[in-house]
Amino acid sequence: MILRGRAHKYGDDIDTDAIIPGKYLKVFDPRELAEHAMEGLDPGFIKKVESGDFIVAGKNFGCGSSREHAPMALSAAGIKAVLAKSFARIFYRNSINGGYLLPVEIDDEAYRMIDEGDELELRVEDEVLRNLTKNLSLRIKPVPDIIMEIYMAGGIFRWRRGKV
Repeated sequence: MILRGRAHKYGDDIDTDAIIPGKYLKVFDPRELAEHAMEGLDPGFIKKVESGDFIVAGKNFGCGSSREHAPMALSAAGIKAVLAKSFARIFYRNSINGGYLLPVEIDDEAYRMIDEGDELELRVEDEVLRNLTKNLSLRIKPVPDIIMEIYMAGGIFRWRRGKV
């Protein structure tokens, strides 16, 4: 799988309330949620994000409350993958189980070598992240086969139906 898009870079400990503020938890329409994605941290996010873009973040991305709304809002806004040093476990699982977006772990060097707006190309099977803006090739942590299967199936329920 190859994904290409621009980087939207953030720091450590981005919680689910910054990704989608709590006042929108009664909204279940992904398009409406997308309008408020990252509103708690970056109010202009929805105007600059394009389909296929990446979020690049530091440690503990998606911490805080367990909100399936968070990966749903990012996905509906056009984000295909979040590249972070680490993820809160529940955000990671919600992203995969819902088939919303692919969480990919990167190291400190990769994080430092990516700036806001850089054009990126992610080659998951090759464990390579290319920064096309800076002509750099960076490593990603391997994505387990089972995680890729579930993501490619469109979520855990679709994946399970394919196994029965």
